Amino acid sequence: MHALQYEITLPAGYDMGLVRDRVARRGHLLDDWDGLGLKAYLIRERGLRGSPVNAYAPFYLWNSVDGMNSFLWGGGFQGVSDDFGRPSARQWTGLAYEEGDGSHARFAVRHRQPVPDGGPLAETVEDAVGAARRLAAEDGALCAAAAVDTSRWELVHFSLWEQDPPKADGEVFEVLHLSAPGREGLPRGRQW
Repeated sequence: MHALQYEITLPAGYDMGLVRDRVARRGHLLDDWDGLGLKAYLIRERGLRGSPVNAYAPFYLWNSVDGMNSFLWGGGFQGVSDDFGRPSARQWTGLAYEEGDGSHARFAVRHRQPVPDGGPLAETVEDAVGAARRLAAEDGALCAAAAVDTSRWELVHFSLWEQDPPKADGEVFEVLHLSAPGREGLPRGRQW
């Protein structure tokens, strides 16, 4: 499993209805993308749920590198680049994925934290695996994932929720659409 996210910060007065309309028109285009586990079309609105900014920030969990590369280099990502300029696309290696009992993704939480210096790395990532398991077990959780960026030594915890406020710490996003053609194929539990 691979995680990918780009976050496009928009001006304070930006009409977020434009992003909502864009997702309503185009969101379905990835509903059957080969290699995609899930894509959550996310926004943050300045002044809502603690957000200091307006942002469009889709988050992806990929079943295959081929699927991710096909998206990045085969045209899917070009639409974002054409409309907003080419954003930096962060990538993380999957550590864990768990399903919850939620039925509809309305909100997402992203929590990033540095991997602590010192101490065994195995303990740190086992803690991240446990955190994904605990998040997914909360009422209203649709799923939870943990991943690591070893170039920055950063952990990311990502979870989808049906209720507001979600039962997780971190930055809260509204989910405008969820494309999940390969969600059932995302490997459960620890990824090694």
